[in-house]
Amino acid sequence: MVKQEQKKDLQQMLISNGIVVTLGEKNKIIHNGAVLVEGEKIKAIGKAADLKKKYPKAKLINAQNKLVMPGFINTHMHLYSTFARGLGKAAPSKNFPEILKNLWWRLDKKLNMQDVYYSAILPLIDCIKHGTTTIIDHHASPNAITGSLETIAKACKKAGIRANLCYETSDRDGAKIADEGIEENANFIKKCDAEKNPMISGLFGLHASMTISAKTLSKCLKYVEELNSGFHVHTAEDISDVQDSKKKYKCGVIERWYKNGVLKEKTILPHCIHISTKEMDLLAKTGTNAIHNPQSNMNNAVGVANILEMLKRKVLVGMGTDGMTSRMQEEVRTAYLLHRINLRNPQVAFCEAPQLLLNNNAKIANKFFYGVKVGELSVGAAADIILIDYIPFTPFDENTFLGHFLFGIFEATVDTTICNGKILMQNKKLTTLNEAQLCAEALELSKKFWARF
Repeated sequence: MVKQEQKKDLQQMLISNGIVVTLGEKNKIIHNGAVLVEGEKIKAIGKAADLKKKYPKAKLINAQNKLVMPGFINTHMHLYSTFARGLGKAAPSKNFPEILKNLWWRLDKKLNMQDVYYSAILPLIDCIKHGTTTIIDHHASPNAITGSLETIAKACKKAGIRANLCYETSDRDGAKIADEGIEENANFIKKCDAEKNPMISGLFGLHASMTISAKTLSKCLKYVEELNSGFHVHTAEDISDVQDSKKKYKCGVIERWYKNGVLKEKTILPHCIHISTKEMDLLAKTGTNAIHNPQSNMNNAVGVANILEMLKRKVLVGMGTDGMTSRMQEEVRTAYLLHRINLRNPQVAFCEAPQLLLNNNAKIANKFFYGVKVGELSVGAAADIILIDYIPFTPFDENTFLGHFLFGIFEATVDTTICNGKILMQNKKLTTLNEAQLCAEALELSKKFWARF
């Protein structure tokens, strides 16, 4: 009886008069369409006139001259990198190992728990403004480990963004720090599994093969055996990672992961640049997820991941930003152009680059949020919905959608962002966060952080 009464009380919201883009396995374009949200889920999709008549009491959101789409998903993010913006204190670096030592491994050691919170909340604002409603984050703060994931989760809950979180276990700061990272991952995953909050989940984070010893990896594997989890670990981002693995373990990085049982359907491997076709087949065989981060890879000059070959070999490849941006549309456009110029072939990446974001990211994210379906507009799916200012001036349907995305939608403005049925931004105004206040507070905090760097 109580459950029935609660169901009656669920608020209904009708997003109407827009062009509905459902995505999913069978993407549908519905002109003059509407989406009915009831509570946290999508209840109905169809023509605006039909749904208005059927649900006359629903709160109306006018989507005229807008696309109605699923919120975007970022499958590899680094919220902790926020305070690096404008930081000019790192020594010039001529390769990736020097970038890590001169910048990132200095920065993460200086983070305190307050820094961790503000480093999360600011890019979450950017997520909302650019229509990203789900992130899979990879965190590091060696001198503020215990409780760091719960601190980030607090920021995600405050912002209203769906998030999967992990801590970057590493031997680079000694055994004690590595063990604390292991405990942070294990405790957070256990807590998430107990609560089953569809907004927050956990993975077991590792930094990279080159900073994870056999002893530490063995410890992590024992924990994961008892948890319903996989790993989130940078893999073959730079050739140095592969060289280290071959020197120590006589095999490539993915081969090392395979031999030790790291590869599985709930494991996420960002980058995968320096891998062989044999290793690609191991990813496909185990259902392991590879994540493409084109802008970060270009920025660090580490190489170009062969995603076209991976996709050909049935590897599930998603798209992340590695902390470079929260604007997923920009990452797709970059990938599209990058692979064309890299192969000097104007016939590639038109379908593949958008596929990573618009299809594969949903397949990956849907492994982690306790049965909630994200990344598509369908009855019963999570009400993670964005409205984008876009008026097509050429035919717009299922066959022309990718062309519109790559040459128009990618630079269009997000007007409204809804996650889990909650409006986070409407008419381009945040509804849950005070951006000016948070930026002012972060500015003062970042000054102190920079002084410690």
